[in-house]
Amino acid sequence: MDDRENALGLERALPLDCGGDVEAPRGPPAPLTADDLARGVCRLFRHMGYAPIIEYPLGNGRRADVAGLNAKGMMVIAEVKSGLADFRADGKWPDYLAFCDCFYFAVTADFPLDVLAGVQPEMQRSGIIVADRFGGTIVREAGEIKMNAGRRRAETLRFARRAAARLHRVMDPAF
Repeated sequence: MDDRENALGLERALPLDCGGDVEAPRGPPAPLTADDLARGVCRLFRHMGYAPIIEYPLGNGRRADVAGLNAKGMMVIAEVKSGLADFRADGKWPDYLAFCDCFYFAVTADFPLDVLAGVQPEMQRSGIIVADRFGGTIVREAGEIKMNAGRRRAETLRFARRAAARLHRVMDPAF
């Protein structure tokens, strides 16, 4: 267990003894996918006191990769970027800023962070999370800008309804 997993209170499951010799996989680890990064961001958000949800549709029709809501009603969004090409091809992230109090880019450890320095105010407001399958670390805090009260209410209700509907689908997939 590495320090990050220990700090988050996570334990890695050990393989069961199947009565035979089990060889560990060989070769380089598989590259991180967007799903891996989203999982790590969700773990970080939980650790920070946010209830996370993935693939969250916003009121403007956009879809946030990971969003979180805390007990005070603050909304945080993370846009997952699995590589530099993904970042350069996606210009819609500024559309998320009005739908959260804090905005982060979530990237892999080998992502060139200087690209996220940016000169425009929107880029400077965004925070940076370096994540993997097991968690994440904030390397630049996001600048907080409070959401409009009416939008906060609408997004909180949207968040709650989406989360409840997903839970119901897990409990009753036939419905």
